[in-house]
Formats: sequence, C-alpha cells, structure tokens
Amino acid sequence: MTTPHHSPHFDDAGLPSPTPVVLFACIHNSGRSVAAKILTEHYAKGRVDVRSAGSEPGAGVNPRVAAVLAERGLDTNREVPTLLTSDLVEVADVVVTMGCGETCPFFPGKRYLDWVVEDPAGRDLDTVRRIVSDIDARVRELLGQLGVAVAAQ
Repeated sequence: MTTPHHSPHFDDAGLPSPTPVVLFACIHNSGRSVAAKILTEHYAKGRVDVRSAGSEPGAGVNPRVAAVLAERGLDTNREVPTLLTSDLVEVADVVVTMGCGETCPFFPGKRYLDWVVEDPAGRDLDTVRRIVSDIDARVRELLGQLGVAVAAQ
C-alpha cells in the first residue's frame, strides 16, 4: 500500500500551505498535461494547486483533447501552453511527467512520477477518449495518494 505524500507544502511566496502543488509536464503542454490538469482541478475542487507546462509548448490545446474533455463537461478555454521552467518544478510537491524525458528539471526531494501515456497528437477521437480515460484513472489514483477523496462517478 502506498503511503500518502505528507511533506510541508509551500505557496509561491514560500509560505507554508496545506494545499499540495501538483505539476503535470509533457512536451507541448497541449494534450496529456492539459487533460491531467483539467481532470485534477475537476476532482480536487480546490484541494490541490494544479499546474501544467511543456518542454516545447505548442500553439494551443489539442482540439481533440478539448473535444473529449468538453464531452465530460470540462472546459479548456483558459488553458494556454506554458514553458516548463525550473521555478515551476521547484514549487511543486509532485511532478508528473508524461513524455518530457530528460528535459524535465530535477530537484532533489521532490516526488516525481513518470506516467507512460500515449501522445494524443494526430490520433482519432476514439483513441483520444481512451487516452483521456487512462489519464482520468491515474489522476484519481494520485489524488487518493495525496489524501484527496474523489467521489465515484
């Protein structure tokens, strides 16, 4: 059984915060990491500070990922691909990488998870639905590890 991660959390000003910070990182910050961020925000309901970024940010959110999330009633309109920086990693309690590999900055003492998730770029809608469902299950498991209860849907 995995023990929940109970390290002190700090906000952007370096002050102690009871809210864990989770950073999702992929290459373009337009598909997998956006889906993970949106799903985490949906389930955590403010109990987790969620961020996403990419090592080579794309021009916008993958339209098929946006469509699949919209089918679930989730909006991606506020999402803008963001560059993955050392500062973003430094403030995170948990860093979840999804294909950014060696370009993800490493800080000792952080909890790193590497999710092997298929890239939705260029995939058909059914494949993207499967990818988003995979990310959904992983997000729920992570929230459970962080002690954030998620209602069954």
